[in-house]
Amino acid sequence: MYITNSAAGQPPAQTEPQQDRTAAERRARQERLRPDASRRRYGSVRDLIASPQNPTPLVRLSRVLPSGAEAHLKLEWFNPFGSIKDRTALYLLEGMRRRGELGGRELVEATSGNTGIALAALAALEGKKLTVTIPSGAPQEKLTLLRMLGAEVMATPDDLCPVDNPSDGAIALARAVAESPAHRGRYAMPNQYANPDNVRAHYETTGPEIWEQTEGRVRTFVAGFGTCGTITGVGRFLKERDPSIRVVAVEPQRGHHLPGLKNLQEAKAPAILDRSVLDDVVRVDDGPAYAMARRLFREEALIVGPSTGAIVEAIARLEPAESGLVVGISPDGGHKYASFYAERLDAEEVAR
Repeated sequence: MYITNSAAGQPPAQTEPQQDRTAAERRARQERLRPDASRRRYGSVRDLIASPQNPTPLVRLSRVLPSGAEAHLKLEWFNPFGSIKDRTALYLLEGMRRRGELGGRELVEATSGNTGIALAALAALEGKKLTVTIPSGAPQEKLTLLRMLGAEVMATPDDLCPVDNPSDGAIALARAVAESPAHRGRYAMPNQYANPDNVRAHYETTGPEIWEQTEGRVRTFVAGFGTCGTITGVGRFLKERDPSIRVVAVEPQRGHHLPGLKNLQEAKAPAILDRSVLDDVVRVDDGPAYAMARRLFREEALIVGPSTGAIVEAIARLEPAESGLVVGISPDGGHKYASFYAERLDAEEVAR
């Protein structure tokens, strides 16, 4: 039975401690949750981009390498926009902002897809417009993602800009858009191929993460030739810690179909490449790269992009006794290449 206050005909007044507790609980419910990295609660998707405090995972390869080899892949597709280029895009924009280059300008950039996707996502967070120049033969999945993120996509014919790089054609087109008298002051170009902030992103994040995650035991680092920010930044950091660490670059064949990688015989070497950190270059053709990507899917359950196949194929060719603990970069995941993989699987079935 509910007992009322006999004098006022109302429920009995709560005690002071009860009133205080109820008010505090009410205020707590009304307050917004604050970011708390310990609970993996973030104020913005931007905060999910990897850093030494929040590294991408390092996963051991257990089935695709020769006996005696010890190698780990750094899975960069755990970044929020799906690739290692999330780090690059963040540093490019922060550097431009620091130098006062952004202002009210729109962005324009040449890309094989991943940097463009990351830039488009970050630009969307800031309400900025982005135009990308990209090979028309790039995976349809990447073109769709760019459009979904609001980027204006200038697909460049493959005879001008082959799918493999993008070659200098896409870079020249982006520069022409940025520097056109008709567009004076409208565009700012991050220029990932020549911007030192690309290197700095990996010197300050990817390299320290690898050193910490391997407890300083890494003996060989393997990454592909692309914009060369990764191999230069990580290589420089690791060699400053231990000059005997080997840095191995992976270069595709001429006219390859490994998006994100560059053959430096058919395209100009990026200005940010520091060859002094390189110990070896391993050439990997399309066939072995795609074959290894398929093995990574089926034997390691790693859903990776074709460039990861090339990098792991290069690792498989290293002499285990000389290489020690190897860390390779897995730049992106395989979902963005489903159409590429479908074509190869269909061709294999027809061949059988």
